[in-house]
Amino acid sequence: MFFFKFSVSKEKKSACDAKERLQFILVHERQERSAVELDYLPDLHLELIAVISKYIKINPEDIKVQKKWQETYEVLEVQVELPDKRLN
Repeated sequence: MFFFKFSVSKEKKSACDAKERLQFILVHERQERSAVELDYLPDLHLELIAVISKYIKINPEDIKVQKKWQETYEVLEVQVELPDKRLN
């Protein structure tokens, strides 16, 4: 009976170790992928400026594009600060 308990305990420990190693690998791969994927953000920013400028006069600095993490998923955030028509 002692051998069985020892064996089960050892399996749980190795399963936890394997899970931790897998999580570490996934985080590492996400970081590498994110670094490569960020290359498109400057082009996306320029294209957004061009498209929005077709419809309204806007300062290019008023458009911000960034990628960030929220809990376990990535979010692409685009902020467009529109000019106040009341001031014109």
